[in-house]
Amino acid sequence: MKHALPATLIVLLALGLAWMLLFWQPASPPAPTVVEPPQGGDFTLQSYAGPVSLSDFKGKVVVLYFGYTWCPDICPTSLALLSTALDGLTEAERSDVQALFISVDPERDSVDHLKEYGEYFHPRILGITGTPGQLSKVAHQYGAAYRIVRQDSAAGYLVDHSADLYVIDRQGQWVDTIHHGTPAEQIAAVLKKWLAE
Repeated sequence: MKHALPATLIVLLALGLAWMLLFWQPASPPAPTVVEPPQGGDFTLQSYAGPVSLSDFKGKVVVLYFGYTWCPDICPTSLALLSTALDGLTEAERSDVQALFISVDPERDSVDHLKEYGEYFHPRILGITGTPGQLSKVAHQYGAAYRIVRQDSAAGYLVDHSADLYVIDRQGQWVDTIHHGTPAEQIAAVLKKWLAE
């Protein structure tokens, strides 16, 4: 009888540990929130080939995504979903879509590195960035938000950021926001909708 209590306690501790390993997720600082809806509008940022303006892509459907290449999980997931969605379009549809990956971490993301990073996910993803002031203005235009979080790590700091996709129609107007985690087939459906307009 004396051995029953320790055995029960060990089983309960093991179950608690298993639950923590499988299900518990420590609270992280909340992502930056946006209070104003997107207004859209033209902008000019830098790519490996020089200045890039939204108006350069008039006649195409444009998808904007704000992030950074050091992002450990959210950006790779979002860009992989976008890449799969682009692959779900016909070749003719794909040629009428331009995806822009806007890095909000210009300190670490050079335009050459952004070229490689965007094209790693898909040839239709162009990496661009700018000065902190330019990036803040463009993020505000599209209702995106981000903030630098300093910490003791090999990366030096993280950037908390919103993770939605912003869709701009062929006339250069913001028309839709696709929320983070939307399946690739639904992203493709949204793109097809605006391609048909």
